[in-house]
Amino acid sequence: MTAALNTVRHEKNMQRTILIIDDKADVRLSARFLLSNYGYEILEADSPVVGLSVLQAQTVDLVLLDMNFAFDTTSGEEGLYFLRKLDELVQAPAVVAMTAWANTELVVKALHSGACDFIEKPWDNSRLTQIIENALKLSALGQKNEALKQTIADNTPDIHLICHSPAMQHLKAQIDRVAQSQANILFTGENGTGKSTLANYVHQVSNLSGEFVEVNMAAVPESLFESEMFGHTKGAFTGADKSRIGRFELAKEGTLFLDEIAEMPISQQAKLLRVLESGHFEPVGSSQTQFAKPRILSATNADIVMMVAQSKFRQDLLYRVNTITIEVPSLAQRKEDIPALAEQFLLRHQQAHHRDDLCFAPCALRALQSYQYPGNLRELSHVVERLVLLSVNPQIVGEDIDTLLMNNPRENISQTGTLPLMTLADAEQALLTQALTSTQGQTLEAAALLGISKSAIYRRLEKYDIAAKDFIQ
Repeated sequence: MTAALNTVRHEKNMQRTILIIDDKADVRLSARFLLSNYGYEILEADSPVVGLSVLQAQTVDLVLLDMNFAFDTTSGEEGLYFLRKLDELVQAPAVVAMTAWANTELVVKALHSGACDFIEKPWDNSRLTQIIENALKLSALGQKNEALKQTIADNTPDIHLICHSPAMQHLKAQIDRVAQSQANILFTGENGTGKSTLANYVHQVSNLSGEFVEVNMAAVPESLFESEMFGHTKGAFTGADKSRIGRFELAKEGTLFLDEIAEMPISQQAKLLRVLESGHFEPVGSSQTQFAKPRILSATNADIVMMVAQSKFRQDLLYRVNTITIEVPSLAQRKEDIPALAEQFLLRHQQAHHRDDLCFAPCALRALQSYQYPGNLRELSHVVERLVLLSVNPQIVGEDIDTLLMNNPRENISQTGTLPLMTLADAEQALLTQALTSTQGQTLEAAALLGISKSAIYRRLEKYDIAAKDFIQ
């Protein structure tokens, strides 16, 4: 049993390197003998200075550091010096400090200087190995966390708002005035106007220490609302095979963006209001109350004031989320921005589809400005993406735009100015079919063309038994 356990431990700890720093050879030998049996690779140094040289030359996962050496056997200054010098390393190892003196003040100093744990000599073997295992686990988690933060930072776009139009200049001035505050902001405006991008911009300008967490409230099933927002424990309900962190906890110290907030059922609104008021919540299956008070940004394309009057949205919840209300202009209100936006979308879609040879001729940008975009930025982005996919010549000209948009059923309707008489249900089905045909079955893009939300188009597809997959070419 013991041999088998040691074999498991050896495999588990293989390639983990421990540096033992102690001026007494017998102490280093004792620690080497013990830890080698657990599969660790052992390095030795007889002083902090030698130990720092070792760290400069080799990768070490953990340092077992004596705090007192021959120069000064009681104060621990040499050990504290070593801990201070670790700050100069690019990636410092975990440190477990040890001393033969029961000195509480030195323990506190060592822990404040960066040691993750402390043990007295002579040590208990099982306690020492347990402390080392725990320290290595914590160190590994810390490294993963830093790597994740760096990955998030590297992949978080540096949002540059295009504001050539007076409407956008006014909006940006509004945002810049309130971004540094903790005020909750409600973005209103048509579908596809870029409310999510603006929320992300607010978060970046605010310099909050936490993350930007976005949740589409229309896509959260009512039965899973509490799990999604507040998390759950393992076994809390059928299918909960592991614990999950909720959106509020993820956004702690940061920003929680509630997109399509008006789509929430009244029952969910009551649960959300409680947490917004107090910051307290309990994960599903847990009786432990947690606290999180992220900044709340929200967005809707609905007439939320009318919804309050119709008792479809709670007035007290509206007061919580709309400390500041910002109306986002439609693309029709900011046509001066279309050329720069088109160039931005062209760059993005070329990167996504591995093309780098395209550019807009001036006549193409003028052509893009001349069309209406009921789907706003989302529709313009879709038009540019189709140009990237379909363009044969490196320069996109006005004729390319005209050819593409003449095949847009919405543009055909706007040119004729009339629709054939039919029932509203037939018209709705026809528009759904045309939109899905135009977008080749892309439901979100079809919703943008029709100026409706994702949940709204799904409801209509189900109502008329229309399958988006039938339109994929």
